[in-house]
Amino acid sequence: MGGTAAAQHQSLVNTSESRYAKLSSVNMQDVHWTKGFWAERFSVCRDSMIPGIWKTYNDPDISHAFRNFEIAAGLTEGEHKGPSFHDGDFYKVLESLAAAYSVTRDPKLDREMDRAIAVIAKCQREDGYIYTAAAIEKRNNKGAGKEFQEKINFEAYNMGHLMTAACVHYRATGKTSLLNVAKKAADYLYSYYQKASPELARNAICPSHYMGIVELYRTTQDPKYLKLSQNLINIRGYTDDGTDDNQDRIPFREQTKAMGHAVRANYLYAGVADVAAETGDTSLISRLHLMWNDVVQRKMYITGGCGSLYDGVSPDGTSYNPKDVQKIHQAYGRDYQLPNFTAHNETCANIGNVLWNWRMLQLEGKAKYADVMELALYNSVLSGISLNGKNFLYTNPLAYSDKLPFKQRWSKDRIPYISLSNCCPPNVVRTIAEVQNYAYSISNEGLWVNLYGGSNLSTKLKDGSQLKLTQESNYPWDGLVNLQIHQASKKPFSIFLRIPGWCKNASLKINGRESDAALEPGEYVEVNRNWKKGDRIELQLPMPVQLIEANPLVEETRNQVAVKRGPVVYCIESVDLPASISMFDIAIPAQTNFSPKTLKIDGSTVVSLEGKAQLTGTQGWENQLYRPITEKEPKTIDIKLMPYFAWGNRGHTDMSVWMPLGR
Repeated sequence: MGGTAAAQHQSLVNTSESRYAKLSSVNMQDVHWTKGFWAERFSVCRDSMIPGIWKTYNDPDISHAFRNFEIAAGLTEGEHKGPSFHDGDFYKVLESLAAAYSVTRDPKLDREMDRAIAVIAKCQREDGYIYTAAAIEKRNNKGAGKEFQEKINFEAYNMGHLMTAACVHYRATGKTSLLNVAKKAADYLYSYYQKASPELARNAICPSHYMGIVELYRTTQDPKYLKLSQNLINIRGYTDDGTDDNQDRIPFREQTKAMGHAVRANYLYAGVADVAAETGDTSLISRLHLMWNDVVQRKMYITGGCGSLYDGVSPDGTSYNPKDVQKIHQAYGRDYQLPNFTAHNETCANIGNVLWNWRMLQLEGKAKYADVMELALYNSVLSGISLNGKNFLYTNPLAYSDKLPFKQRWSKDRIPYISLSNCCPPNVVRTIAEVQNYAYSISNEGLWVNLYGGSNLSTKLKDGSQLKLTQESNYPWDGLVNLQIHQASKKPFSIFLRIPGWCKNASLKINGRESDAALEPGEYVEVNRNWKKGDRIELQLPMPVQLIEANPLVEETRNQVAVKRGPVVYCIESVDLPASISMFDIAIPAQTNFSPKTLKIDGSTVVSLEGKAQLTGTQGWENQLYRPITEKEPKTIDIKLMPYFAWGNRGHTDMSVWMPLGR
């Protein structure tokens, strides 16, 4: 089906050919989860998430996504249904199958991919253009269906996800069937941007194609794809109809703040990081640093969530001319503007945060990027899907209550299919199917351990020497990490272990002896030696429960605390409180001691925290806006906190991450 080839570049994001990137990925087949948190999540992904979402996207009565391809290919008749980015949704689903296949080698997945790819290929025009809505319009109304007539049609976005899926499929299977479709699409874009008028060449919405085009360059080594990606950045912001919402009102190299639609922003930053990793363009890197500092220090939630506002404005009142004030959807707000009940935090934006920080980690090899990547993965990404892998959230608030006197746009209960905007479910499924690819990196110096969890690694270092090791850990529920070497180079090399920024007093033993290496929070510790079979590394990462406070400029959380243990953020749910007690009645004393307790929810392991809290005595707020504080001494109550990512898995419930600080 389309031919096969030996996949030369088999990593998920391949930077091994670039002299400008500090790290490069190991091959997709090199890492297997064995036991623990991510092994469990991958099992749910394999057994529930992927079969469920594949069925959904092939069912014309639910999503119509694959049926659009069948109609566009002339295999059946009908109209296009669904959003303009539905093609991209299906490509993400296909990517999740390819990523899972790279680990499982399940022949059923291979057959299903072959079947879908054959139909997709039939939809493509001879010149490479592919977009089912236009193809169907062309079939049903001769002369219609012209390309790139509407900026919000997501054509380039769809092609970007096609390219990424094609590269992952090729690396997983060695087959060129989807890769050939992606190359034709990229060739079309290359020609299009060379000859299109400035009006038609205006930058497409949500630039996933920046990442896709660079990944295609890494896979094929065709220099015109890198040239295309550079050109897309260079022309960005030089059109009359650019917007802050799409980050193209001004050129990227002139931007100083993260603003606009958070998904589009994070995809842009990830794509720019890809181009910087391949070119070493310092003007791009310096802007990425500005954006990263702005997001992480002023605009990101404690969960790693991004995009605080359902609707924002820009430039936010700096002009009296209403024409200069633009409405922005799913927006990065002002500095420190981080509401909780009305937080948007689209799951795709949080995944974009992972994609961006993963690329920054590869580019610079700094642990701070892995810290943010891990934070988002364990919290604001996983919150977007139920523990059983069947239901999804579009937005990820940090608080919810039925007492709110208004209804928000998106459901706060996870649902199987998010009508009209189902981009997040396939995105979160492909992400979970690919997390193992983020666990390890390699450099000229040796191996980098980015994420902890039970796994087997069998890879080659930069000098071609074979390295095999196993990792045993119950992380993130326990901070003990054990690594054992099974095969290593005869030459000395380094193993770099990430000490998370939240971790103090980490300890390290090599073959049972204490290491004298400096273990600094938020840094990698380097251990260089002549490694041999049987060598053991024991890393202890203490993870006491921490009460976290926010910058006082975050007015929504003044005098409140969040509870965090290791990388996991916790929340309180009303389902764990007596019927007469509301989550609004709970305050957390500064000296509270919490104890971890393991439990099962829907067959998944989670660790709750049990401890004491105070009853504030603030019941009875109906029809009151203000009143004097109570003078009663607070009573004590037993409470249970759940990991934020697991909230809402035990039925409809109120929830809050932030709680008042007790007396």
